[in-house]
Amino acid sequence: MKRLASALVAVAVVFGTSLPVLAQQKRLSPHETISSVVGGDRVMIVYGRPYTKSPRTGEVRKIWGGLVPFGKVWRTGADEATLLIIQKPIVLGGATIPAGCYSLWTLPNEDGTAKLIINKQIGQWGEDMRDPKNVYDEANDVARVDLKKSDLDDSVDQFTLSIEKDPDVKGGGLIKLKWEKTQYAVAFTIAS
Repeated sequence: MKRLASALVAVAVVFGTSLPVLAQQKRLSPHETISSVVGGDRVMIVYGRPYTKSPRTGEVRKIWGGLVPFGKVWRTGADEATLLIIQKPIVLGGATIPAGCYSLWTLPNEDGTAKLIINKQIGQWGEDMRDPKNVYDEANDVARVDLKKSDLDDSVDQFTLSIEKDPDVKGGGLIKLKWEKTQYAVAFTIAS
């Protein structure tokens, strides 16, 4: 019960500090909060879920290498930066991430490699160059971890993140990013 209360307080603080930013911006994509208990502790992600079709024109967009440019940091979702909220430290892709709230960014490359960036700055709104507070700041990176790319059989029309149990590691989990026919994944465990 105490853990749930702690998690709810953390979420309330995150949303409370983000409300001024949200009030200034209009979301163009639906948003979702996902969570899972892995290794006895809750892991939560809050993110925007853009569609392949543009919300402004209805045009079908090229995702990887187009809307999500190769060789540039992407906010891993739509609208405000994606949040990762963890109750206890986790080991994500080999890097230990302390308990807390972070933004997630992705750096995909044309050769198929990609990094998931865990950043301690939260509340940014995409890449709004008019306001320096809203721009991704590499100085706030906690870690950059390798993502494993794989092809999907069926195309995913709406960007999807998931937190799943890792069938290969007892008490382990996977964070997966899926869009078009591409999936990126990284494993994590609860730090001891």
